Amino acid sequence: MEKERVLEVQDLELHYFTRKGVVKAVDKLSFFLRKGETLGVVGESGCGKTTMGTALLNMPTPPGRIIGGRILLDGQDILKLSENEVRRRVRWETIAMVFQGAMNCLTPVYTIEKQMRETLQQHRTMEKAEAKERMKNYLNLVGLSDDVLRRYPHELSGGMKQRVVIATALFLEPKVIICDEPTTALDVVVQAQIINLLKDLKEQVGVSFIFITHDLSIEAEVSDRILVMYAGRIAEMGTNAQIYGPQGPAHPYTQRLLGATPRLHEEVEELAFIPGTPPDLIAPPEGCRFHPRCPVLLERCAQDDVPLREIEPDHMVACWRCFDE
Repeated sequence: MEKERVLEVQDLELHYFTRKGVVKAVDKLSFFLRKGETLGVVGESGCGKTTMGTALLNMPTPPGRIIGGRILLDGQDILKLSENEVRRRVRWETIAMVFQGAMNCLTPVYTIEKQMRETLQQHRTMEKAEAKERMKNYLNLVGLSDDVLRRYPHELSGGMKQRVVIATALFLEPKVIICDEPTTALDVVVQAQIINLLKDLKEQVGVSFIFITHDLSIEAEVSDRILVMYAGRIAEMGTNAQIYGPQGPAHPYTQRLLGATPRLHEEVEELAFIPGTPPDLIAPPEGCRFHPRCPVLLERCAQDDVPLREIEPDHMVACWRCFDE
């Protein structure tokens, strides 16, 4: 029996309207997230991962604008809500985001307590003592002591700041948390601590995660399903076993990404690479967007737009080679 879907995205489109033209950063994305699941999102820089994350909060970065699609949280389309309703009922209440670079999220002249209380006061009415106790509980949950509340961001290490941001995302008890590169710029020991923390929180709190990263080895460790993005679209989406298992992924782009990842227990003569550069999203290529860089393209790849189809249960791919025509 399939678990409840807490988030469903249908044909989501977000474009940046610039002086040079319209950048199709997110182009007709459709996927879902189950309760208590971690969905990993991977792809090259500029493929639309972070843009997708901000779109799910209905908070596009200017000059970005959501121009189409639906974002269903518990069955309600948040794109139909007013900005005031989204701010009051959705952001940080139902869906929250841990942004890349914790230091950029924390005001240097405010203590951690002041910053956490401001977020709490926007959504909850409670006494100061009750609010402080709640903050302490969530700091303890992410492995930080109570005295962190009195400290300023510059007094904390990178890993501690990241834990503060995670605690702030958690303490309103949302159903979905988007983690955008939460281990970037952290040393490998702290990376492991953050990854183990997120895995523990999923078990303890039952929250669903969307985990955005460049690092496929981290995704293999934390994610139940993997969504591979290329040039604003989904190239492949499948379970951890379907992407990382012996049979391997179906899309040539995913195969190359995995081929470029060092393996600890396998001998690899030479790491793979993807020739060329990602396409210009103001004027993306016709047909499959990966075809100018694809080592196994067919004639129709450069002509016909390729749909995202299911090739086995829970495994979707956008590649003409994978379809039986």
